[in-house]
Amino acid sequence: MSDLSVEFPDPGDRVFEELADFAPVMIWRSRPDKLCDWFNKPWLDFVGRTMEQEQGNGWAEGVHKEDFDRCLQTYVTAFDERRPFTMVYRLKRFDGAWRYILDNGSPFYRKGVFAGYFGSCIDVTEQREMEQQLRQAQKMDALGKLTGGVAHDFNNVLQIIGGSLEMLARHVAGNGAAERNLRHARIGLERGTKLASQLLSFARRQPLTPTVVDLGRVVRGMDEMLRRALGEEIELETVISGGLWNVVVDASQVESALLNLAINARDAMNGRGKLTIEAGNALLDDKYAVQHLGVAAGQYVMIAVTDTGCGMSADLVEQVFDPFFTTKPEGKGTGLGLSIVHGFVKQSNGHVKIYSEPGHGTTVRIYLPRTREEQTEAAEIEPTEVVGGDETILLVEDDEDVRATATGMLADLGYTILQAKNADRALAILESGARIDLLFTDVVMPGTLRSPELARHAEKKFPGIAVLFTSGYTDNALMHGGRLEQGVNLLGKPYTRSDLARKVRQVLSRRPLP
Repeated sequence: MSDLSVEFPDPGDRVFEELADFAPVMIWRSRPDKLCDWFNKPWLDFVGRTMEQEQGNGWAEGVHKEDFDRCLQTYVTAFDERRPFTMVYRLKRFDGAWRYILDNGSPFYRKGVFAGYFGSCIDVTEQREMEQQLRQAQKMDALGKLTGGVAHDFNNVLQIIGGSLEMLARHVAGNGAAERNLRHARIGLERGTKLASQLLSFARRQPLTPTVVDLGRVVRGMDEMLRRALGEEIELETVISGGLWNVVVDASQVESALLNLAINARDAMNGRGKLTIEAGNALLDDKYAVQHLGVAAGQYVMIAVTDTGCGMSADLVEQVFDPFFTTKPEGKGTGLGLSIVHGFVKQSNGHVKIYSEPGHGTTVRIYLPRTREEQTEAAEIEPTEVVGGDETILLVEDDEDVRATATGMLADLGYTILQAKNADRALAILESGARIDLLFTDVVMPGTLRSPELARHAEKKFPGIAVLFTSGYTDNALMHGGRLEQGVNLLGKPYTRSDLARKVRQVLSRRPLP
């Protein structure tokens, strides 16, 4: 490797030192014996130390202990081989903060004789954090797609099992042993349904029903529930700021997120400590948005959940949103609690941030975008009575077993059923002129025609036709701004016979007259 020769200014003379004090980067210099003998003013200002303190090996006191051995080895090896080097390490700033430094070192010579090394350093903390955020976002997106696909297929399986159990129940009435077995099977089905729902929440595919919400009212309304979950030895304090803005969010999912955070906090405190929940208005400015990938600057309502528990290291904080990651002993947790919170917040166009330090507890802050809409009235309670009908339903479902169970339940309710295994076949039935009262179609299916397009064809062919979508997860084709398109009816899988009966009657009763 050719020698690097600096003609002017020489890193060893006074002119170089004076010029370097005005440089926009930190610069250091070492002697042939590897000891550093000079640092420019930007370096000394950055570390908050004097030249005498930094000279020799004094500079090493500011390098993070986890990085020191690696950096020293890089420096010594390059020095012995007389070649340039580049390395990144953490250096303590004058205020005690650890900053990532990119250090480029090169040998210099005087009249052909090796005279030492000089290096230039810049703070790359922000760039490094953005790279880490990008990698994390890419990982979470890939995991979300995988998880969403698994949950979609899992929900189809649960739909087959659930529908079959409901139809079977009618044939074993009065048989005690069979009814007990059915109860056990339904308990397993409920567990599977809950797990699939949690996976969908992480994957940001959970069907949401957002309304304009006062988060202060939601938090206050959870007081009794949270106290029961936390136990008597954990003090609960809620602090709600005045003039809280409204948000557009699924209130039930907010409650679920807060309950998950409270249970995590309880476990981190070993059942004893203090949990504080705060709600207030917040402004995330352009600087914050630039530093946090995927965050839009603007006005938010912030909910902070703070515990006095054991806290977490930075490495653990980076992993806590991963599905199935848990620090709890085997059998004590699913590892889905925080991933569910993350998925719900992101699906609601919000932002979540964790602050934690070993021995100093944890704070989770959730930011949800402000809306200027007024709070909406509570939705009407749907009737619990299961009612059928005699209308004709076109059922479109690519999974043969799901189609069979859905057909059985609808026929049992009195409806006339026409079946199609995809949107293309369903379109042929519509074009045949057969009278259809309700199009009941899965969202995600193979074929050239998508379900929303099929619905538009159906509405054009039969003005006033009712349309009901069903899916194992929320497809983007039905979403706008994180919520269902206006007028879209969706029944999530897996659904029960009573769920199906109520939703079908609801959609049919609300259709406009032809």
